[in-house]
Amino acid sequence: MGLKRNVSLSAGLRYKGPSGYLTYILHRIGGLGMGIFITVHILASFVGGRFGGFLNGIYQNWAFQIFIFFCVLFHAINGLRITILDLWPKLLDYQKEAIWLEWAVFIPLFGISVFVILNTAFGG
Repeated sequence: MGLKRNVSLSAGLRYKGPSGYLTYILHRIGGLGMGIFITVHILASFVGGRFGGFLNGIYQNWAFQIFIFFCVLFHAINGLRITILDLWPKLLDYQKEAIWLEWAVFIPLFGISVFVILNTAFGG
């Protein structure tokens, strides 16, 4: 017996959710991105040859490195926020502030990292 909901795709895409909804979605994307990276890395090691070289080229690309760094850093910082809120449930009253603090930590660290990756990629 399946779960039936009367929600259209367009209504689902317009859903904004509670305050932590964006971090929830980005946390899942981060986990998926890390899974993709590990899969590509393992495949490149096992396959070898021309196809392995092609796979190595994917994860050595600066755009892929920025995406993976976004995934890892956001997943780590968001996971730390979730862990802290789980350990001290009284802090759940300040969840919105915790999300803003998370972004305040994430944005400068990610910005510096993107600068370093791009500077390295384009001959800095």
